[in-house]
Amino acid sequence: MAALRAKAPGGRERWERKNYAGRTVELYAGPAAALAVALGAGRVRPAAGMAVALAGLCGAYDDLAGDHQRGFRAHLGALRDGEVTSGAVKLFGISAAGLVAGALMKERVVDKALAGVVIAGAAHFVNLVDVRPGRAAGAVVALGAPGMARSELAAVAVGAAVAVLPDDLSERVMIGDVGAHALGAALGAAVVAGNGRVGLVLHAAAVVAAAVCGDQVSRVSAAAHLEVGRGVPSLL
Repeated sequence: MAALRAKAPGGRERWERKNYAGRTVELYAGPAAALAVALGAGRVRPAAGMAVALAGLCGAYDDLAGDHQRGFRAHLGALRDGEVTSGAVKLFGISAAGLVAGALMKERVVDKALAGVVIAGAAHFVNLVDVRPGRAAGAVVALGAPGMARSELAAVAVGAAVAVLPDDLSERVMIGDVGAHALGAALGAAVVAGNGRVGLVLHAAAVVAAAVCGDQVSRVSAAAHLEVGRGVPSLL
């Protein structure tokens, strides 16, 4: 973040945006978190690092060329009408990255498919809750921290989220889609690394349910008061 802020490639105006409340926030945190978590995950499991990097790139594309449509239904409906939205690019890009990573991280065909769903679904879930300051990073901390003792990937995701959370909560920065998707993919990869088939089935069902109820998930996240580490069940 410090390096990006010092250089501000393309000018400082490019790295500023109005948040939901109309306050000007910086965008350095998203790319910084995505790069950090991709490098960290890659050192633990190269396939996980690849998935995180691609999820971050897809999120960056949406941040730059976003059409502001939200939810699977909106993007799939646009595809039926012949319109390729930035969300559709994210949907298929992150899904493909998750499936490739899942195939490399698991041995059996069923587990490979489930792992892909979990990684892509976790990336989507974290982005769904990214509707107010600190929600996405806070969710990663709350859901990932209990699994850090048995998953280095969880520690990578939580570490990056903790680094950006204070500035995110204070509305100085915004992690955007690039940060939310990268952190979510890392959290999903941690789930995959630490669970067998039963765990994968449960987590896959959870992220699919969250995707189906995406609007409700976002509304609850916007209304809730974030309490990191308290009263939130662990994904791991």
